[in-house]
Amino acid sequence: MAQYRSRSEKRRMEEKKKRSPVKKMLIIIIGVFVVGMVAMTATAASMISDAPELNAEELTFSEGSTIYDMNDNELGRLQGSENRTYREIDEMPEHLMNAFIAVEDYRFYEHSGIDLYRIGGAIVSNITDGFGSEGASTITQQLVKQAFLSADQSIERKVQEQWLALQMEQQYSKDEILEMYLNSSYFDSSAWGVGEAAIRYFDKENLDELTIADAAVLAAIPRRPSYYNPQNNPTEAEERRDLIISLMEEHAFISEDEATDAMAVNIEDQLDYTPPEDVAYQSIIDHVMEEVENIDGIETTDIYAAGFDIYTTIDPDAQDIAQEVIQSEDYISQYPDNDEFQVGFSLLDTETGAIRAMVGNRQETEEKRGLNYATAASGQPGSTIKPILDYGPAIEELGWYTGETIVDEPHEYSNGDSIRNYGGNYSGEVSMREALVRSLNIPAVKAIQEVGLEDAQAFAEDLGLDFDEDITEGYALGGFGGYLSSLDMAGAYAAFGNEGTYNEPFSVRKMEFRDGREVENSPESEQVMYESTAYMMSDMLKDVVDDSSGTGQRANVDGLPLAGKTGTSNFTQEEQEENDIPDGGVPDVWFNGYTTNYTAAVWTGFSGDRASGYLMGEERNIAQDIFRIVMTNVHEGEGTEDFSRPNSICESDGELYRCDDPPAQVTEEEDEEGNEEETPVTPDEDAIEEEEPEEEDEDEDDEGEGEDEDDQDENEGEDESVEDEEETEEDEQDEEEESETEGEDDVDEDEDEAEQEGESAEDEDEVEEDEGEDENEADDDDDEVETQDYDGEGDENEQEDGENGEDTDE
Repeated sequence: MAQYRSRSEKRRMEEKKKRSPVKKMLIIIIGVFVVGMVAMTATAASMISDAPELNAEELTFSEGSTIYDMNDNELGRLQGSENRTYREIDEMPEHLMNAFIAVEDYRFYEHSGIDLYRIGGAIVSNITDGFGSEGASTITQQLVKQAFLSADQSIERKVQEQWLALQMEQQYSKDEILEMYLNSSYFDSSAWGVGEAAIRYFDKENLDELTIADAAVLAAIPRRPSYYNPQNNPTEAEERRDLIISLMEEHAFISEDEATDAMAVNIEDQLDYTPPEDVAYQSIIDHVMEEVENIDGIETTDIYAAGFDIYTTIDPDAQDIAQEVIQSEDYISQYPDNDEFQVGFSLLDTETGAIRAMVGNRQETEEKRGLNYATAASGQPGSTIKPILDYGPAIEELGWYTGETIVDEPHEYSNGDSIRNYGGNYSGEVSMREALVRSLNIPAVKAIQEVGLEDAQAFAEDLGLDFDEDITEGYALGGFGGYLSSLDMAGAYAAFGNEGTYNEPFSVRKMEFRDGREVENSPESEQVMYESTAYMMSDMLKDVVDDSSGTGQRANVDGLPLAGKTGTSNFTQEEQEENDIPDGGVPDVWFNGYTTNYTAAVWTGFSGDRASGYLMGEERNIAQDIFRIVMTNVHEGEGTEDFSRPNSICESDGELYRCDDPPAQVTEEEDEEGNEEETPVTPDEDAIEEEEPEEEDEDEDDEGEGEDEDDQDENEGEDESVEDEEETEEDEQDEEEESETEGEDDVDEDEDEAEQEGESAEDEDEVEEDEGEDENEADDDDDEVETQDYDGEGDENEQEDGENGEDTDE
């Protein structure tokens, strides 16, 4: 037992023992902290040691980027230092510099390259508002990132970025850093630096001529150059411009009155766009860059800083022919003499959704270009929406077959508004196939009413169409409150040609950065309908182009298994009267179609308001002519398979239905005849998963669910039995024929062979003559059908006015 000299000594020793665990814990914590700091310091030092050296030339000029086509050949460039107008800081007005400082780094003149105050604020914002809600990079950091670092989002790169920013602040003044930053930022449309951007968007070479509103527009672009391009997306650019103006006022760079005046300026009135020189594929390049900015895992502000190459899906031959057809009069002679007339054209690979060609503007010269009308929502879809909102959902959800009977008669929307076909004619009982082929209106509305608006909208949204609001029954005829783009429609139609699988259209295969890192693009792909639905729709749409009553005969290509649909929107009676539009004048005409190889959507219309122009007579056939000529060229020399009929489809009297859900009409006919007329296809193992299995209750309506596997086996057995009987009959016939011909002379056989050889030679001569005539088919085709208005046979049976006065397809 320990001996203490006094009670106070004993008390001190006991207290010391009590404190020992606490002290030990504190020592451990301090030790771990010190070791951690040493390790972090060593790691940071290692990262910093690998950082590149500051180089004045690289600080001044950022790299351009190269865009490659589907064959990895150069398609175009985002110009770098060779396409730049460098400006000294003394040339820049104060409000131009302040616009960038306000939105990017309002404490620029106060920090030393890293803004610890903003870092703290960003941490709080990311915790409260979600990760990524606010960044803390300074202008200095952005400059070193643009000049030296890759787009890799790693801790190492961030440490190097901060280290180089501190180094830069020691070597260069604030004004020098800002000057280099404003000359190295990318402003879309191949414009690098504020000098080039001022010329591009405002045609102002002297920067002192830039207004506060102009400066705010330029400051808006670098965050997402393609998205905030004021020429292509004026609404988005104006919203960000006004945000920047408000920040300039908040940080006392401008007065309240100056802010109010700047925000009052219409952004389209500001612009005086001067396009870059020698850019052959500007529409498609603009779309490629917009797609790049939306690829997951890439920070937009890093893309243009890092230096990169883009590998696209574009077929240069298809792109060239599409541009020649649309931007010249060498192929089509009936283009309207109206500067507002425009075309939006999109060509996809049906199986993958890869964009093979895109033309977003009718004008051949870049000086006259405006929006990309291939990707911009350009017009009401008219009757091209009927497969998507009306008959496609009816097949999918209700199990309709192609011969489904619909009564074409006077009818009303659910709100009591009347519907009528164009011209007031009605056809009585018609099949779904006939209603679609002739583009009748009332059967289409009845179809969407049977399906229900919710299911119809869901079906269309699965095909990539976006709606700003819940659809109404007027949408059944294309009477949209908003518009659609040709790219949207091409993506939707391609799913019918791709056995029910929707692929989000895409133009970018991958990006390759200068450090060797690659980013692959993985677009959305999903089975959105039964294969049987897609096949039945394709079979009906084939009749649209090759049936004598079809509205799309002019788009047909001989020998090509092709499906498609016409679409025409109408003016309201009020619009016709106010703008003196003659009868037959229409604002929008479409043709959308596909093969198993390619899908194309063509919109023709006008860039101004709805009264800026109208299409009449032969002008209404332009969309079909563009489609036919381009599709003829892109399919030349390629083997194009017909649409693959799934094993779940049966046929009766030329009409198709799901074998496990025969329509009542077919069942009654079979009972009367005492045998089955359905002709199931040989089962395909790849297609077995296409339908859901049938419920055990055979009497219950499965609303289009899949084929029962037991039914398949029974059908196969029946087929084999029939085949055996047929083979026996054939053998007996062969024996009888052999006995009848046993004594015939061999000379007869020689004479027959000689006669066949002569006929074969004559046939070859005829084929050669036909081939010679086919070479001029594209030119002669217009003459052959010029006097026939095929839309007049079908689309003009459609409704003039949609629900609540909305315009609809004819």
